[in-house]
Amino acid sequence: MNPIAFQIGPLSVHWYGLLIGLGILLALGLVYQESKRRKLNPDTVLDGCIYMLPFAFLGARLYYVVFNFSWYWENPSEILKVWHGGLAIHGGVLVGLVFLVFYAKKKHLVPLELLDILAPAVVLAQAIGRWGNFVNQEAHGSPVSESFIARFPSFIQRGMLIDGVYYHPTFLYESLWNMGVFLFLMLLTRKSPRPHGKILAAYLGLYSLGRFFIEDLRTDSLMYGPFQVARMVSLIGMVLAVVILCWLYCNPSALASRKNNQDQS
Repeated sequence: MNPIAFQIGPLSVHWYGLLIGLGILLALGLVYQESKRRKLNPDTVLDGCIYMLPFAFLGARLYYVVFNFSWYWENPSEILKVWHGGLAIHGGVLVGLVFLVFYAKKKHLVPLELLDILAPAVVLAQAIGRWGNFVNQEAHGSPVSESFIARFPSFIQRGMLIDGVYYHPTFLYESLWNMGVFLFLMLLTRKSPRPHGKILAAYLGLYSLGRFFIEDLRTDSLMYGPFQVARMVSLIGMVLAVVILCWLYCNPSALASRKNNQDQS
């Protein structure tokens, strides 16, 4: 597959970057609309998300480089070539969360509400961005038979044929899972947005659950010794989601805010 979408003079525009850009634009639009619906200042919320982007991007790249340090040590010129792939979502999410917590406090916003607004947007961007992995023929799974891959559309079959071998389209599995998580989070948001932190916990738990099982099929996982880093982080994400939910529903102030919200609706 050709990873280059088009060229402008000497500049090559890659599908990977275009798809990530599309995901970000849709995510920002969703954040803007959700902020208005919650009667927050959408410009303030959107500014925070835009300011967060370079930090999250840097975190995603550094996370990937650190866990592939030996290879990048021998190929330092590849560190800046993000169009070749190599953005680890866990690094981006971690840095983005930390940034937005500080931003929310500075702007007198409720940090958990801000993160609740962002969570569906992030998983939507993830669902779209996975198709950049497809174009780059990366983030795929182990080899599969021709009869297995024949169950998928022909363009998926062609994309997963690499050096004469068919591979699991794990990018597709995760993209579909993420889209399902997105739809569920939007439904949950519309039904009852409180207590603040509920949407964030649902995102952490559901995304991590899917990633934990899908990662087991992949052949290019970031490794820490014999362990797949993404699976370890996914376990932490699921535990953290349970902890947040337990804290929210056992916290008198959170329950009171939830009851007040229901009384007003």
